[in-house]
Formats: sequence, C-alpha cells, structure tokens
Amino acid sequence: MLSLGQGGLDSRASIGAMRAVIQRVSQAAVSIEGCQVAAIGKGLLILLGVEDADGAEDILWLAGKIARQRIFNDAEGKMNAALAEVAGEALVVSQFTLHASTKKGNRPSFIRAARPEVAIPLYESFLSALETELGKSVGRGVFGADMQVSLINDGPVTIWIDSKARE
Repeated sequence: MLSLGQGGLDSRASIGAMRAVIQRVSQAAVSIEGCQVAAIGKGLLILLGVEDADGAEDILWLAGKIARQRIFNDAEGKMNAALAEVAGEALVVSQFTLHASTKKGNRPSFIRAARPEVAIPLYESFLSALETELGKSVGRGVFGADMQVSLINDGPVTIWIDSKARE
C-alpha cells in the first residue's frame, strides 16, 4: 500500500494530471553517459510526467490502470493479456516534457510540470505503487539525468494515459 506520510505526499484532491505514455516493447534500456542503468526485455516502457497537484489518488489509479492494460497478445494472438500474464517487465522514466504547453509561440512551456522537490517523491511513490501492482521490482531511469532511452516498440503499441481524463 502506498504510504502517504513519506515523501511529502498527502491525500488532497488533485487538480493536475499525472500523465504516462506507455509503449509495449520487446526490449528497452536507459543509459547515462554511455553506461546502461536499466534494461528490460518484453514489457512496458513507461514515460511518466507529474504536476504539483498530483497526489496519492493519481498515483494509485495510474499504477493500477497501467498494470491491468490488456495490450499483450494472449494464446490466440489477440491483444487481451496484461503485463503480469505475459511475465513482462516494466521500465519507468521520468519525463517532465509530457506537460509541455505549445499554446503560445514555438518554444514549449513546462510550467505545469512539477519541480524536483515535488516530482521526485511522486515519481518514487509511483514506482512503489507499480511494484505493488505487479508484485515485482521495476526498472527505472535516474530522475533529472540526461538519459538516452532505447527501445524496440512491439506492434507498435503506444498509449497515452492521463489521470484526470480516465478514458
């Protein structure tokens, strides 16, 4: 269960939107300055963006939603299996640019993205919640680092999920 007392999280009703882009991959890896820090085989690469107003409800909903997405092929070749059913892995990379606003001009604004003092505890709590949902550890990038992410998108399957849209 997500601990709300640690990392500065509270149970406030949030007005922001935690966002994730999930990609079904046959493999993915994160490197920093040429050194691989995380790698997975078959599974999900998850790019995660958080806002200041995100909270425990967003984290728990999004982690559960991602863990239960039936986007892997079942025994009949139909997209009907969740990550755990295919013994897949997950790799989570923080991605503040998911909150880019391109409304004015040609230079994106990232004002909606949470600052590190807020984003890091939210990111860490999301990792914990996803590990709880999946029943195993997940790979991770390094928050705030200049990362190189490589992947082989399987399908391709790429899905955008927003904790407020809840489509």
